[in-house]
Amino acid sequence: MKGKILFVVGLALGYVLGTRAGRERYEQIRAGAEKVWQDPRVQKGVHNVEDFVKDKAPDLADKAAQAAQKVTASVRNARGSDGA
Repeated sequence: MKGKILFVVGLALGYVLGTRAGRERYEQIRAGAEKVWQDPRVQKGVHNVEDFVKDKAPDLADKAAQAAQKVTASVRNARGSDGA
């Protein structure tokens, strides 16, 4: 029983100390990521991707709609041949 209590106390202590160190490290990582995200080269790439997606989205939507219609038709045909 004493071993279990010591284990739980050690677990709690490790959790408390880990969360403190973890939060500091998280803030360091977040600050670094924010710095990279604000880099003009990264933002230029983001805008290029946004423009590409805006250009291609209508085509993809049409292709998705056509694919959905094909699936629906094949399901209906399969049900019709089953006699359901």
